[in-house]
Amino acid sequence: MNGRTVLERFPAGGPRGSWPAEEFAQARRLEGTPAEVVMDLATDTFLVIVRAAEAVVD
Repeated sequence: MNGRTVLERFPAGGPRGSWPAEEFAQARRLEGTPAEVVMDLATDTFLVIVRAAEAVVD
């Protein structure tokens, strides 16, 4: 999967499902980073990503 930066990974089998990933992504959006949550079926994890075209460069 090219064109993205993974900011954080969260296990899909957790008791709260995608909530921790969604909360993390929301916090990054409040900081100005266009983060989103996607599911990686191969590893059964929720990924918080920034797409390459939207990546913030410091």
